[in-house]
Amino acid sequence: MSLSKKQIKFLRAKCHALKAVIMMGQKGLTDEVLNELEIALTHHELVKIKLSVDDREVRKQMIAEICEKSQSEEVQSIGKTLSVYRVNPDRAIIELPSK
Repeated sequence: MSLSKKQIKFLRAKCHALKAVIMMGQKGLTDEVLNELEIALTHHELVKIKLSVDDREVRKQMIAEICEKSQSEEVQSIGKTLSVYRVNPDRAIIELPSK
């Protein structure tokens, strides 16, 4: 699933008011973090994640890994904060604008 620029802009506006639901520690992307991310994405669809990695290259790799393993789309990444989106196939919570 890929998002159009219009949809990303819409989701960025929505995630502005969100607080980080998941905090990733120094251990990185553990099974526990993935389980919590799965629960949060299923329940909210749009989730903000706080990363505690200082190195930009490592952070980029971690963002790619998070999106791949959770099957979500990166909406926005500012500093150490990442916003991801994944539609809930059972019940869509956020109604995206058409592409």
